[in-house]
Amino acid sequence: MPSVVLTSEGRTRLLPLATLTLIVTGGGLHLAGAPTAGDAVWAATVAVMLVPLTISIARTLAAGRVGVDAIALVAMAGALAVGEYLAGAVIALMLSGGNALEASASRRARRELTALLARMPTIAHRRAGGGWEEVPVEELAVGDEVLVRAGEIVPVDGELLGGEAVVDESALSGEPLPVTHARGATLRSGSANAGAAFELRATRLAADSAYANIVRLVRAAETQRAPFVRLADRYAAFFLPLTLALAAIAWAASGDPVRAVAVLVVATPCPLILAAPIAIVSGVSRAARSGVIVKGGAAIERLGEARTVLLDKTGTLTLGEPAVREVVVFDPSPAGGEEEVLRFAASVDQLSAHVLAEALVHEAERRGLPLAEPADAVEEPGQGIEGTVDGRRVAVGSSSWLRSRGYEVGGAAAVGGDGEAAGLAKVAVGVDGRLAGVVVMADRLRDDARELAGELRAAGVRRVAMVTGDRAPVAERIAADTGLDQAFAEQSPEQKLAVVRSMRADPELAPVVMVGDGVNDAPALALADVGIAMAGPGATISSETADAVIVVDRIDRVAAAVAIGRRALAIARQSVVFGIGLSAAAMLVAAFGYLPPLAGALLQEGIDVAVILNALRALTD
Repeated sequence: MPSVVLTSEGRTRLLPLATLTLIVTGGGLHLAGAPTAGDAVWAATVAVMLVPLTISIARTLAAGRVGVDAIALVAMAGALAVGEYLAGAVIALMLSGGNALEASASRRARRELTALLARMPTIAHRRAGGGWEEVPVEELAVGDEVLVRAGEIVPVDGELLGGEAVVDESALSGEPLPVTHARGATLRSGSANAGAAFELRATRLAADSAYANIVRLVRAAETQRAPFVRLADRYAAFFLPLTLALAAIAWAASGDPVRAVAVLVVATPCPLILAAPIAIVSGVSRAARSGVIVKGGAAIERLGEARTVLLDKTGTLTLGEPAVREVVVFDPSPAGGEEEVLRFAASVDQLSAHVLAEALVHEAERRGLPLAEPADAVEEPGQGIEGTVDGRRVAVGSSSWLRSRGYEVGGAAAVGGDGEAAGLAKVAVGVDGRLAGVVVMADRLRDDARELAGELRAAGVRRVAMVTGDRAPVAERIAADTGLDQAFAEQSPEQKLAVVRSMRADPELAPVVMVGDGVNDAPALALADVGIAMAGPGATISSETADAVIVVDRIDRVAAAVAIGRRALAIARQSVVFGIGLSAAAMLVAAFGYLPPLAGALLQEGIDVAVILNALRALTD
């Protein structure tokens, strides 16, 4: 017959059931007229539970700490000594049941984190010759072509080949609706194929992929403990002597050792043992559901206390890539209206690798303009490109370059004013030797950036500022558009560190949250009380040093993370104050002889259940 080996989690679940069974058995013996046998069953229950508890506390003491379970040990031993066997058995049930409740609550609180880990892809289908081979994701190399079948998890970050792909990104972003991506789009590992099979070309190793980084963050979140949670380990250091003193006073004043046991029974600090960890872990899980992976409870607690939020500009408040701001058409134009100017320019720019050319082509495609294939194209890298479109000669680039090619460009410089100072890029478009128009481009604000400062202030943040390496006019314009309190412009990575350090030194402004996306933000993210990295192409290194990573492309998640931290911390404190307050009141009632040990044990069990249920509110909005 095969042996059955119970895991630690299985023992945690079965122990309260076994304890309850023994309590009921003892009660049945009492009702059957065998009280001595019933007491023996209850006493045995207490004695059996004392063994593992004593071992656990001995290990805690050997490590130089006084565990909070020490009070439960004294209470059970006291109940056994004075013949309060049923009360002792109920304490055993309370202790085992509390551990089971904590384990169950923690599982529920961590379910979003667990779901992320469970989705970690392990197998990929890689092109091999004329077919496909199944390989571990660790064997994928940059440039490999990978097949993602319907319903499968995308195993690695990559560029979409072929046609469209319908992808479910809810596990990463929290957005419930599938997203349709066009050819050339970047797909992130961890998302799921919600449509037909598609192919992609790996752009990162599996170990460096977005989802692998998220998994590392989740594992860090599961192992780190918040300072508020660690407070429970120090709790017994002063509470245990206080409890013993009150129990001794009650015994001495009444001459009844049962009163001392009653005090010990209701003094077990389960509200602090259970409430703080569950509320904080619930906050970590709630943040994950909102698209923010937090590295453990310590970061959630500091988010809940944040008073200052510093924001990088490029890639954080803005999208970090140029976009067409306006198309200025010159009259009379040799190309026609605004859309024709854009169509001519984008048709030629299809052959250019310049970042502005790519943005210009994307804008034309977004507007649905039919692009033509250019002929006889000539490009001077960094200056411009010229070619023939629909039989007409078209040049796209700087106005000085167009002039050097023989185009009349009078008036181009006046468009957009001092574009460089304002953070604008101007692309001149010439057709058949004349200036047809100027495309003004700029790094665009995120759609949700304008509301961020207000949302942060509503969450309790006192100061919201921007720290950027960009020029002062650009920084001031962005700060004004987004309602920030202050803008620190033209800041090197070292100067960003100085800003974070000065804010942290001010007790009115600390703790400080720093939000960024690039490699140059990594030092500031590491120095801040909480560093938050935005997911994106440049976020890999910064996310290694950050305390949290926003895995959905939305800046408003910063305010959501702060609000979640505030709520989790408030609920943890509320549960502890409520639970410990009730326990302290019950101790005084027991000391005066109005609360016998059995009733006290049942009352303490009710307090435990109440604080756990209250702590789980941190999972909800």
